[in-house]
Amino acid sequence: MDFIHTMKFPFAIVMGISLFALAVAFWLIEWVMAKDTGTDEMRKISDAIKAGAEAFLRRQNYTIVSLSSLLAVAIFVLYAFVRKPNEHDPAGPMVMAVCTTASFVAGALCSLIAGYIGMWVSIRTNIRTASAARSSLNNALRIALRGGAVAGLFVCAMSLIGVGGLFMLLKILGYPFAKIPFMIVGYGFGASFVALFAQLGGGIYTKAADVGADLVGKVEAGIPEDDPRNPAVIADLVGDNVGDCAGRGADLFESTAAENIGAMILGVGLIPYFGWRGVVFPLVARSLGILASIVGVMVVRTEEHEDPMDALNIGYYLTSFLAALGFAGAAWWMLRSEAAPNAWLYYTTCGFIGILTAQAFVYITQYYTEYKYRPVLSIAEASKTGPATNIISGIAVGLECTAIPIIVIGAAILTSYKLGVMALGPTAGVTGGLFGTAVATMGMLGTAAYVLAMDTFGPITDNAGGIVEMSHQPEEIRKKTDRLDAVGNTTKALTKGYAIGSAALAAFLLFSAYLDEVYNYTGRRIGVDLSKPEVFIGAMLGAMLVFLFSSMAIKAVGEAAQTVIAEVRRQFKEKPGIMKGTEDPDYGQCVDIVTIGALKQMILPGLLATAGPVLVGLFMRMFITETDKTIAAEAVAGMLMVGTITGILMALFFNNAGGAWDNAKKYIETGVLGGKKSDAHKAAVVGDTVGDPFKDTAGPSLHVLIKLLATITLVLAPLFL
Repeated sequence: MDFIHTMKFPFAIVMGISLFALAVAFWLIEWVMAKDTGTDEMRKISDAIKAGAEAFLRRQNYTIVSLSSLLAVAIFVLYAFVRKPNEHDPAGPMVMAVCTTASFVAGALCSLIAGYIGMWVSIRTNIRTASAARSSLNNALRIALRGGAVAGLFVCAMSLIGVGGLFMLLKILGYPFAKIPFMIVGYGFGASFVALFAQLGGGIYTKAADVGADLVGKVEAGIPEDDPRNPAVIADLVGDNVGDCAGRGADLFESTAAENIGAMILGVGLIPYFGWRGVVFPLVARSLGILASIVGVMVVRTEEHEDPMDALNIGYYLTSFLAALGFAGAAWWMLRSEAAPNAWLYYTTCGFIGILTAQAFVYITQYYTEYKYRPVLSIAEASKTGPATNIISGIAVGLECTAIPIIVIGAAILTSYKLGVMALGPTAGVTGGLFGTAVATMGMLGTAAYVLAMDTFGPITDNAGGIVEMSHQPEEIRKKTDRLDAVGNTTKALTKGYAIGSAALAAFLLFSAYLDEVYNYTGRRIGVDLSKPEVFIGAMLGAMLVFLFSSMAIKAVGEAAQTVIAEVRRQFKEKPGIMKGTEDPDYGQCVDIVTIGALKQMILPGLLATAGPVLVGLFMRMFITETDKTIAAEAVAGMLMVGTITGILMALFFNNAGGAWDNAKKYIETGVLGGKKSDAHKAAVVGDTVGDPFKDTAGPSLHVLIKLLATITLVLAPLFL
């Protein structure tokens, strides 16, 4: 029994479950790889997708590793030689420099590994899904979801292994619980840094290829989607993987890693009530969510006549239910003491609020992006009078869709905060309330492994449909893959809603952790006082950063797409046999062009996001006085707060406007309003093209940006003091 009441037992649970999840992931890889790979023609197309995706990721990872190495050196130098130590530091300058740099490198490395493994499996699952569709819809569904689950399990398990391993190592070296979270903040920053470039590069690639393929193929040449005569079609299918699989995996890895560390920092304030258990609780609760996700994935199955989305929903609801049970058990065990005997009940409720918030975001996203409902139908109706009214209607829907999510986020934060205050009583001050919001964030991310499995399901089924189309399989097989592809489009949209909801809660948690870190370094509580000109300027710069970053991301898609359009037009002109089916297009040339363009275009917005808060903090140090020693840290807090709020609103606008435009086009393609090739359809294609960089580049990249702002300020907070 003594073992159960020591720190060793919860860490054994965390590490044991994480290693079990990796074992399950490897078993799923083996299970998927054993499936049939179809015909020679199908394999030829799949191999082209695989080669393009691996070439892009190899080049992208080389770029990210180079930039990460330079930043790691800068972090070490700043901590070891530039910053002045003070009596509140968790350790000496050299130890802080080594710990922060090592944790940054570990976070970056784990993020790269998780993203690479997920995409490696995805580009091998697509052909097996396509082949399975020839005999059974259920088999195709299970192969696609289980292939996607590898990414989900790797992301969540690697996050826990990284944070838990660093924590255990420093504890073994003799550092106290209260100091360790501040020594490993670099892990979240490393994950954020990689995620930003992975999401940016993947988003620019996928939409440059998509826009180029659609504008020349669909609009100019009048050929259908995934037509093998389109030279950009392979690049488009590659883009689905590098954007929706590798990019989103890095996004959610960053969320889980940053949330774990932020919650542990806030847990330091609970040491008088729960001892070490308050600090370690986030890791235990998250690990139980992985087990729930494994069960959810394994139970999914469907019948030939049923809607595959119903099967995925059943798996999601089961995962949520089991995660809630695990949460309650962990809270009863770790958040209960004589000082606060009923605290676990309040914090369990906070976790439930997070789970319900995730459900709410799923329904809100469905309402604004599915063509069963008013918003998308209104855009389709506006398409009858041309592209201009389609775009006006889409922008209006995008602006409207920010209202309900913000109300939901506000309700979740306020309710969980008040419950957290009640858990510890008024004597604890804000500590209990802030931890309540952290627990709500944990609840929302408790199903992250299953949600990421559903997200990766999207590019797998999209690729499977493309393989079936390009290999000229019978119509009834294409109908099966179309059903799965439609479900995949829905799951990708839902995941974006989930990602921005979790990013919003995580951003509030990380903002609170930043204020806590400043307090731990200075012994002074700071706020965001906009009556101070330095703070007001910092806040304006935060909002400006979001708009400028979004502009760069969208412009990058446009510039990269122009090179694709020019190449596709060149091939159609110089090889007239392509349209007649007597000549093969040069797919590889388009893949190379998009790869080079995407990697070139991702650098500037990525550096802007990374350097912005650092430059503001260092500049504002000029205004530090004896009476206001924390003004630079306050200015950065203002930038972080307003940048976060603006980023959340912009991401909601981009994600849902783009998704609504996309599905308005798909609705018309079902045969209404004149169907394909009608004037309404042409207008809808224009709207969809405008929305592409919104929903797949700028929006998802903003999820990462708002967390990167928080993690970089957590790491470099000592430099602003």
